[in-house]
Amino acid sequence: MVSMESKQHCGVEIIATGDELIYGRIVDTNSNWIAKQVTKLGGALRRVTMIGDDLPIPVNNGDVVGIYRVDGPNNFTVIADLGTWSINNPSESDVFIPSGVHYAIDTFRGGFLITDGHHNRVLYATLDGDVSEMIAFGNIVPTGLEVHGKTVFMAEAGPNPHLPENGRVVAFGPKNLAATEIASGAPLLVDVEYGLGQSLYALAQGDFPVGAGDGAPAIPNTGSLVEVNEDGSFSEVIGGLNQPTSMEFIGNTAYVVSLAGEIYKIENVSSPPYGNSNQ
Repeated sequence: MVSMESKQHCGVEIIATGDELIYGRIVDTNSNWIAKQVTKLGGALRRVTMIGDDLPIPVNNGDVVGIYRVDGPNNFTVIADLGTWSINNPSESDVFIPSGVHYAIDTFRGGFLITDGHHNRVLYATLDGDVSEMIAFGNIVPTGLEVHGKTVFMAEAGPNPHLPENGRVVAFGPKNLAATEIASGAPLLVDVEYGLGQSLYALAQGDFPVGAGDGAPAIPNTGSLVEVNEDGSFSEVIGGLNQPTSMEFIGNTAYVVSLAGEIYKIENVSSPPYGNSNQ
């Protein structure tokens, strides 16, 4: 039996900057990764604040768009400058943010994989700061990541208007960079994760508003957690989620972060037996 409750623990505030955010041209996807880490640590977002480019916030390393290591309460180190690399190595996509819109991050082979939902590609960054393109796509809007052994699973939101048939989970690896479709059929997929018993799950933000621009969020309370079936379809685990952005499994419980900063706790997601894999 699946149950859900909204949890809020220690308060965290995220300050996101950029005119493209405050004018509603894109969703604040850069805060997605931070929110995911907050979930892992048992915290909860209290507030996400957006400010325009004319109100700069001092950053010790020159306001780098990239991967940061947090060294302490007031210190950090830039690990990889993704923004500069993206500007110097433009993708073939039609973009209006040259530095990219980096949605998800996961560890991989001693470094990091990063999806760029705007430039339609997955980057690889080493701990020494070297950045390269692992795989590029057409206009599919890559979002969430899950690394499982040597296989990388990735969610695709699909192009505007993010129709269900374009919401896909695909898989690829370092020796096979041709992405293989695993499942499709959920609107505006934003994440993919393995749950208990090797069951694969995806997170759909929900139905996209008719005529909305690129980067707009889904209609409130239309999101869902879905399970990947062996025939390539999805089965809904629970619906009615309010604009979910990311999730993480701990045991048989899914923790889902919403665009508004809520954290949903969804218990008893997988059913026994727990030894079989969908893949």
